[in-house]
Amino acid sequence: MMSLFFIVARSMRQHLLSTIVTVMSAGLASGLVMSVFTVSEQSRTAFTGGDIGYDAVLGAKGSELQLVLNTVFHLETSPGNIPWSLYEEVKGRGDVRYAIPYALGDNLYGFRIVGTTDEIFEAFEFQDGRKFEFADGNPFDEGSMSAVLGSVVADELGLKKGDTFRPYHGLLYLPGQAPHEELYTVTGVLKPTNTANDRVIWIPIEGIFRMEGHKLAGGTQEVERGAPSIPDEWKEVSAVMIKYSSPIRGKFMQDEIRRGTQATLAWPIASVLGTFFLKMGWITKILLYVAYLVVVVAGFGLLASIYNTMNERRREFAILRALGAKKRTVFSVIILEAGTIAVVGSLLGYLVYGVILFASAQLIRAQTGVVLDVGAFHPALVWTPVGMALVGTVAGVFPAFKAYSTDVARTLA
Repeated sequence: MMSLFFIVARSMRQHLLSTIVTVMSAGLASGLVMSVFTVSEQSRTAFTGGDIGYDAVLGAKGSELQLVLNTVFHLETSPGNIPWSLYEEVKGRGDVRYAIPYALGDNLYGFRIVGTTDEIFEAFEFQDGRKFEFADGNPFDEGSMSAVLGSVVADELGLKKGDTFRPYHGLLYLPGQAPHEELYTVTGVLKPTNTANDRVIWIPIEGIFRMEGHKLAGGTQEVERGAPSIPDEWKEVSAVMIKYSSPIRGKFMQDEIRRGTQATLAWPIASVLGTFFLKMGWITKILLYVAYLVVVVAGFGLLASIYNTMNERRREFAILRALGAKKRTVFSVIILEAGTIAVVGSLLGYLVYGVILFASAQLIRAQTGVVLDVGAFHPALVWTPVGMALVGTVAGVFPAFKAYSTDVARTLA
């Protein structure tokens, strides 16, 4: 066996360039397959089973998915507003632990500004029991023009406690756009939560109501500057984030909401997102088909690489036969060489996988705030290298038969 490995190692050194190219193609193939499986699984888990802290989202009549993406992950646009009275009705229910209003419509250089109440810092809990923690400063004062920044906002914009900023109208920042006149002061910066909340700026909900150019009560009433109070019938919210005393209570509220025409209740949130991923599963399938095709191409590349060396190595195999080597020994050398190249390529695939996964995690975090578990295990990390090794071994069968059938007398003549 040691002599077989010696022959294989010598052959790989002699044909170093083709060996390196073939190893790299095998590594790319296996790394790509592992990445597609892991990233798709991690994304699904992060979005559907992430640490959200809410059981349901109540918002304007329309798409449940749009409502969840807009409020939980701060993507998409708002489907509309619902009356303040509906928020108070939900908040007063005995089966609701907390109900937190969201009002949207502004940004700071692309980061969403969400108007809410101080209950977001007092009552809200993530699913593991954590609350928002401050890296610096304190919650905003509901009676002032103050703001609390998520960790990503503070890092990317370089803002800290005591700094000031002027919001921009709309959910997207347009270069050259004039900001609102209102000047907000940062009172605190939150510690990272590894959720979409890290990309949010929180301000008192009254600040949204009073923002220049914002109209309430269906777009007909604008609060005058300096007005002492806002009538409740004017107030509207983009959504109400709900946590029940028992998650199953959402079923009863959902039945109540569906009987009306005023609002939509997205419940359970994980199910809404799961349906979305189910509908978009064809994207993952296409990526997998591409990855499998790369594996097949890598297998044919390995076959071609070894087969093209057969004419150069005929004399070598003839000498081995003349020295007493059996046909099966020559056959085994080629199979072993092909398998070795595939195994080395599979090991390189882990490096390719690591690079792709790290880049994907950074991109997803930058765009959504959601963090993938880079160290999570997936069965593809085991069976992909094994499969690649099998593909390589099979690819070596045809060249091995050619070496096996070498005519010793004719070759050495």
